[in-house]
Amino acid sequence: MKPSGIGGQAVLEGIMMKNKTQYSVAVRKPDGEIEVHTSVHQGIAGNRGWAKLPLVRGVVNFIDSLVLGMETLTFSASFYEEEEQEPGAFEKFLLKIFGDKAEKVVMGSTVAFSIVMAVAIFMILPYFISGFFRKYIVDNTLLAIIEGVIRLGIFTVYVVLISMMEDIKRVYMYHGAEHKCINCIERGRELNVKNVRNSSRYHSRCGTSFMFIVMVISILFFVFIDVESPMLRVVYRLLLIPVIAGVSYEFIKLAGRSENLLVRILSLPGKGMQKLTTKEPDDDMIEVAIAAVEAVFDWRAFQGYRLDYDEDEEE
Repeated sequence: MKPSGIGGQAVLEGIMMKNKTQYSVAVRKPDGEIEVHTSVHQGIAGNRGWAKLPLVRGVVNFIDSLVLGMETLTFSASFYEEEEQEPGAFEKFLLKIFGDKAEKVVMGSTVAFSIVMAVAIFMILPYFISGFFRKYIVDNTLLAIIEGVIRLGIFTVYVVLISMMEDIKRVYMYHGAEHKCINCIERGRELNVKNVRNSSRYHSRCGTSFMFIVMVISILFFVFIDVESPMLRVVYRLLLIPVIAGVSYEFIKLAGRSENLLVRILSLPGKGMQKLTTKEPDDDMIEVAIAAVEAVFDWRAFQGYRLDYDEDEEE
């Protein structure tokens, strides 16, 4: 396996692929045609050196992925809006106050709200639920482990519940197509529908794996919080979140380029969660994924145009 460095996400009836600062969004429109949009995303920190430091880059990349993900999801959804609607009172208010920047303000507010809700549900809520066990358990280490188990449980239930939604099922199929394309390229195979279909839908550098690793690493960090004040315990948890995200990112980055047996074993639980967040795509979805990749990534140059692999691998 040769790491490509490209990544992406599924959007509504399409896929976003990102290669360094350039990204593409390929969407299967209602008329069946594939629309491909390409642009540049510099990120919240641009080319500043501090944003590339280990641990720091994990937090920066996490925020960047949320911002870009929201933008590309909005773009893909625009093809499926039934009709142009008159702006509501709140939208008119924002347009009056912020003018042309209103859309960016809304986008930023949405991302900020998403982060706050994620922290509240997956970090703070498990702490308060585990508090019910403090009447019977005095060992903080054991309580931190119980809290971590509750956190993993909430995350798993959340993933399972949203996977039951019909629209999300199709998004998960596109998610599978995204992984399959990247695996096809990194395994040195020609990027075509047949080879992509026969590639794995699981990948170490996946957002699902990242979130799972965050849940696990948080247990290791929170074990060391040993203070009496309940308020301080919450504050310390909040302060440690960027550190946990940074460490998790470094592990995912390592897992994406390492064939080390231990790293592969540690990556297995995250890949197991991908059974829920990726589904087998149909050929139409694979075509969209290929279009997204080829718009921003020269896979032939990446492979050195050496396509003399064993044809039996494709069978």
